[in-house]
Amino acid sequence: MDNWDEIRTAYQVARRGTVSGAAEELGVHHATVIRHIDALEHRLGVKLFQRHARGYTATEAGQDLLQVAQATDDQFAQLAGRIKGQGAGVSGDLVVTSLGIVSPVLTPILVDYQAENPEVRVRYLTGDRLFRLEYGEAHVAIRAGSLPEEPDNVVQPFIQQQMALVASDAYVSRHGLPKDEADLQNHFFVSNDDHNGRSPYGRWLREVVAEDRFSYRTTDNRNMQDAIIAGAGIGFVVAQAVKAYPQLTEVIARRDNWSAPLWIVTHVDLHRTTKVQSFLRFLKDRIKSLEC
Repeated sequence: MDNWDEIRTAYQVARRGTVSGAAEELGVHHATVIRHIDALEHRLGVKLFQRHARGYTATEAGQDLLQVAQATDDQFAQLAGRIKGQGAGVSGDLVVTSLGIVSPVLTPILVDYQAENPEVRVRYLTGDRLFRLEYGEAHVAIRAGSLPEEPDNVVQPFIQQQMALVASDAYVSRHGLPKDEADLQNHFFVSNDDHNGRSPYGRWLREVVAEDRFSYRTTDNRNMQDAIIAGAGIGFVVAQAVKAYPQLTEVIARRDNWSAPLWIVTHVDLHRTTKVQSFLRFLKDRIKSLEC
């Protein structure tokens, strides 16, 4: 096939389901997308998409072509990620990913690292998505829970993520503090909206407190912390937040079974690059100061 642009356009139409979505992803006009699809179908002599009111759906022939296109696109992404990470100097993008709840730990480290390496542009990507290190989507991932087992990754222990169960001054002024663990049933709580969340502290709280005591739920860890500080209810925050926000009071002593291990994960192809090794050394040097 002598025109990769047309195949790439078809791939994005299949992914997004609409011409406008593909145009936005590719940074081209929607007319260009339509022209590429028409030219590709004419060259192949088959219909690659069924057009309908809600967008485009790949035909059987389209699915065959798009499997090849996806594999090729993934290989290009992998190559680009590796090339970006292989520079001899400490410069360019440093892409780090983690759950949002790890931000209070990582953000100060990333800020200090960038200050010492001004030619580095930090990209800190948070969320539940597992970024594909093998395709160069991130240089370093900080992951929580059980030991990551993906092939070709270098996994190193980072820290135990300590959690604290806290109430803010605003909450205490309205409801007081629990007298003990049994009294938690008489209070209100902020929690994640995922009823099947796997965090050890979340599971513990669901076992201790009745469902009707969760008065404020959200899917975002930062919003959980904001709600706790605002007085919406008692809830868990990372231990570092207790020092950072003097208006928070721990309601019961911390427990070991609330914490989860954090892991530093890098792909073997980028692990030994100058930039990644520089950041890993900096990160490890800061671990001792993270203890609460």
